[in-house]
Amino acid sequence: MTERRYARRTGGSGTDSTSRAPGAREHPRAADEQDPAARARDICYRLLALRDHTRLELEQALLRREIPEDIAQVVLGKFDKAGLINDEAFAESWVEARHRHRGLGRRAIAQELRRKGVDDTTAAEALAAVDAEAEESRAHDLVRRKLGGTRGQDPQVRLRRLVAMLARRGYAEGLAFRVVRSELENEGIDADADTPGWSADLD
Repeated sequence: MTERRYARRTGGSGTDSTSRAPGAREHPRAADEQDPAARARDICYRLLALRDHTRLELEQALLRREIPEDIAQVVLGKFDKAGLINDEAFAESWVEARHRHRGLGRRAIAQELRRKGVDDTTAAEALAAVDAEAEESRAHDLVRRKLGGTRGQDPQVRLRRLVAMLARRGYAEGLAFRVVRSELENEGIDADADTPGWSADLD
């Protein structure tokens, strides 16, 4: 009698019904998580959900997560064909964001795009949206924000610091000189930009 009650509790045998062969109750995603291609797709989807990425950025992310290179290239090729990777669109949005919101000059933005794997032709086309007038106007905005913090300093020190600030943001030296001198002159200060030994690298 005792044996029959035990058998009913254990599913009709002397073996506990909760005991399974290894892997019998495996989570349905476990197999995918072991598949490098599935992992690669998941990584790409998650990164692209945050913001646009270039193909090189995604490739580097996959390799950092130890996805085999051949599998990474296959997955990226499918994303590329599906239009989920678009370096041209990335470059356009990157240029707008970095120039408008960060105040970077074309030279600095071009360097960033190159590091992200955008080819020079694509980068040049995107950077064409920032014409010389727009770049100079943004440089004026940046200098005006910094002028207050330099008041009371020697005019040459102000000139040097402000031009160096623009240079670090990727503005050409000639443009930086012109903008800073203009803003200082608006304050009634005649800053001579022809100081011997002057360097935009100084701060």
